[in-house]
Amino acid sequence: MPRPQAVVVGAGVVGLAIGARLAQGGCDVYVLEQAAAIGQGVSSRNSEVIHAGLYYRQGSLKAKLCVEGRQKLYDVCGQRQIPHKTCGKLVVATNAREDERLGALLDAGHANGVAGLKLLSAADALRLEPQVRCTSALLSETSGIVDSHALMLSLCGEIEDQGGRVVLNTPFEGAERRGPGWRVRTGGAAPFTFDADILVEAAGLEAQSVALRIEGVPANAVPRRVLAKGSYFSLAGRSPFSRLIYPTPVDGGLGVHATLDLAGRVRFGPDVEWTDEVTYDVEPARAVGFADAIRAYWPGLPDDSLRPDYAGIRPKIGGPGSSPDFRIDLPGDHGLFGLALLFGIESPGLTASLAIADHVAEGLFS
Repeated sequence: MPRPQAVVVGAGVVGLAIGARLAQGGCDVYVLEQAAAIGQGVSSRNSEVIHAGLYYRQGSLKAKLCVEGRQKLYDVCGQRQIPHKTCGKLVVATNAREDERLGALLDAGHANGVAGLKLLSAADALRLEPQVRCTSALLSETSGIVDSHALMLSLCGEIEDQGGRVVLNTPFEGAERRGPGWRVRTGGAAPFTFDADILVEAAGLEAQSVALRIEGVPANAVPRRVLAKGSYFSLAGRSPFSRLIYPTPVDGGLGVHATLDLAGRVRFGPDVEWTDEVTYDVEPARAVGFADAIRAYWPGLPDDSLRPDYAGIRPKIGGPGSSPDFRIDLPGDHGLFGLALLFGIESPGLTASLAIADHVAEGLFS
């Protein structure tokens, strides 16, 4: 019996995870990527944090897939020797109103099944992180960091080991129904057309434009794309922290937090800048606002010690004041056999990537 043909559009961490999962399930997989390298969009421009799962509404896909995905990610990183570290995280409050928010976060984490959460007094937090100033803190022991590029390379290797291919410099041009499957058209220097049984749109920032090029997907079924730019600044000098340090969440994001990399360096970000265009420049003048936000929990930040680093764009499907869930449309949702559409896969997409892949595969084969 011939193996099912599967096409995944987008070679970010989620697209690659889905490709690897489908390859494991016996599909011949092609992952199409318009860029010249994997993970050039959302996947390479984030904090590389492994989230515990305490920020998300109980019963949401974000909550479910983050908690499931975190454990899967730690397991895979251990098995494949992908660089990572379970460093833990402090979410810090700096006033009475934020103290209440920490209590709500603790309750949300427990409701989502997150282990390793502890509410700390200011004195207890100071013993863990002597440079931090706070009125209370929430310790998340299972939070961590991962080398996202190493993870994506591992997923590429798994796809190729199963006989699949990751095809770079190959934009998706469109797909039409061909019997029970799909006829897929690509562009680029060597355009080609081929038939597939399964088509998955996991295109991140380009999710909407890709979906609208698939026959049978009505325009009113495609959510509006909302872009939130986040800039990062690095610290000149040694990190003052041994854990991730987060403020209480803000509208559109998790606040200007301190993130460690695997070499022990610290960077701060992202902030939230609602925008209509994809640009990755970091304005040096934003350092003033960053410094104010950082000094709320680290008053020892030296003057003129922040350096512009990089920026990312979050592909949201809701604007200011909203907290939209992941949107994963499967055949049971839209009635188009063999098609999966992913929208709004922002944080905690990296953490949830392997669980998202399982969710998509189950929805396609059920």
